[in-house]
Amino acid sequence: MTATTDGSTGALPTRAGPAGTTPAGPTARPPGDGPAGPREAAALAARRATDFLLATQDAEGWWKGDLETNVTMDAEDLLLRRFLGILDEDTAHAAALYVRGQQREDGTWASFHGGPPDLSTTVEAYIALRLAGDAPDAPHMTRAATWVRDQGGVAATRVFTRIWLALFGWWRWQDLPELPPEMIFLPKWFPLNIYDFGCWARQTIVPLTVVSAKRPVRPAPFPLDELHADPAAPLPPRPPAPATGWDGVFRRIDDALRRYRGIAPRPVRRAAMNAAARWIVERQENDGCWGGIQPPHVYSLIALHLLGYDLGHPVMRAGIEALDRFAVRREDGARMIEACQSPVWDTCLAVIALADAGLPADHPQLVKAADWMLGEQVVRPGDWSVRRPQLPPGGWAFEFHNDNYPDMDDTAEVVLALRRVRHHDPERVEHAVARGVRWNLGMQSAGGGWGAFDVDNTSVLPNRLPFCDFGEVIDPPSADVTAHVVEMLAVEGHADDPRTRRGVDWLLREQEPDGSWFGRWGVNYVYGTGSAVPALIAAGLPAGHQAIRRAVRWLRSVQNADGGWGEDLRSYREPGGWAGRGDSTASQTGWALMALLAAGEHRSEAVERGVAWLAATQRDDGTWDEPQFTGTGFPWDFSINYHLYRQVFPLTALGRYLNGEPLAAKAR
Repeated sequence: MTATTDGSTGALPTRAGPAGTTPAGPTARPPGDGPAGPREAAALAARRATDFLLATQDAEGWWKGDLETNVTMDAEDLLLRRFLGILDEDTAHAAALYVRGQQREDGTWASFHGGPPDLSTTVEAYIALRLAGDAPDAPHMTRAATWVRDQGGVAATRVFTRIWLALFGWWRWQDLPELPPEMIFLPKWFPLNIYDFGCWARQTIVPLTVVSAKRPVRPAPFPLDELHADPAAPLPPRPPAPATGWDGVFRRIDDALRRYRGIAPRPVRRAAMNAAARWIVERQENDGCWGGIQPPHVYSLIALHLLGYDLGHPVMRAGIEALDRFAVRREDGARMIEACQSPVWDTCLAVIALADAGLPADHPQLVKAADWMLGEQVVRPGDWSVRRPQLPPGGWAFEFHNDNYPDMDDTAEVVLALRRVRHHDPERVEHAVARGVRWNLGMQSAGGGWGAFDVDNTSVLPNRLPFCDFGEVIDPPSADVTAHVVEMLAVEGHADDPRTRRGVDWLLREQEPDGSWFGRWGVNYVYGTGSAVPALIAAGLPAGHQAIRRAVRWLRSVQNADGGWGEDLRSYREPGGWAGRGDSTASQTGWALMALLAAGEHRSEAVERGVAWLAATQRDDGTWDEPQFTGTGFPWDFSINYHLYRQVFPLTALGRYLNGEPLAAKAR
């Protein structure tokens, strides 16, 4: 395909279709399709989606869609700026526009589109609006405060919310779980050492140990009595620790740590905080952020500031400047904070989508994207090397800058993307791919699966800590990541490698009784299944294998009446009622179609109806509307709307419907 001067494209060329199908271009109609058959509609939709993606590529070669989460990111950004003394009126006003716009009629805020009200999110959003000047007696504020009180008030919020309140004296530090900085000294073999935590939790906990030890309090700009169920007694009495069970054990450990706080030797505590500071500074990225994600970024700035780093210090200055790069300004002036940015992930998925839709492998924009991805390969050790000290680096991270934490998922998908591009320097590509494959193989966990960032990060103890009441804090292997790695290894000719076969066996063991797979990083069983089936087929399982047929039957059973697929985030809490159930979305329909097409269902009614739904719901500009959150940070607790998902996954599915999967033959 050749691009026109305005970024649009001409006709989509096609490859030979899957066995038994008729090759067709965008205007070709196989016999029986009628005047506007599904292949013609699919080709038109693919061309429009291709044009849109090509027009939105950055000049440097990458793609990045907005990464939307919930308003706690915006609230905490304002609280951080207030704590550091750098909150300005324009930032507060712009943030309030966004936060106010996300409030629902009942006065609450949810953690995802269409979700139930969330207490901690509502409390943090309310405080953000107070910081921006909204009066507590304004109708939208009184509705929020009334609902908060009815839910138990501030005392019923999660620990992380109450930490933010404690920074301004709205909550007492002594009523929070202890988190001693001395844990930085725990050896790697000792339970609850920092490397027992997933990388996102590790990066957050280390600075929070400093904050917990220092217990800072800035003067509160206003009282928050209206958010307590009983302002005279804001903390309800805590029942005694259970005599048995993990909760009782960790409550008693927390009590012991409180006693230790009173007798902790000052030189030891000072040494622990200094060690934590060194650990934090060493992990600051070149752009000033930490891990490319918001939580460790904000807590690291607070911790270092408490340890004497003034705002003009290069580390602090770079960190503060990086905050604004996480802000998205909208047309109405509202300012939304991204919890993270996903350019590597978005770029490799966009390349796969465009190539599978028929864009020539040597198209200049694909080559430019490949150049950019090659430049993003991480070639130095990071925290992953604590468990794999002899493994040479070679992975890719999710973000612009995150050399400490490349991940298996991005590495697998980048390799799959690079293999779809005919690059002018094939030797460079071969070397990069070889490093990525070697790194992914070396990061396999003991059971045969792959986690996202670490090896064998499976201890059950971190999730039991009183401090960890929000989201996953460990990184065990998951079906979706394992599937992507297995698919990549198969394409690279390693389908018969014992390590790949162990990954296949792990996936087969993880299949749910109904035929689906759990989705750790995407919502949810549709994502897991959409990842696992193509991987197993690439690794050599026949389409008639019982695991594949069970998955196909499950996907057919949850297809919506309109022809699409959708799944609500409530499936993480109530899989029996919500697995595979929800409003049809473009991204989830794409995942389901990718699985069915891999399983040989090209001419099935389910596929035809799914393709028809994608074609019918596409907008004239080549995009799809998708307010639903289909990405997952922490199952249920932290959800993501990747704005590019609605483009890349439908296009991938449409391309494979029209052309087949371009690397399938190589994998076999």
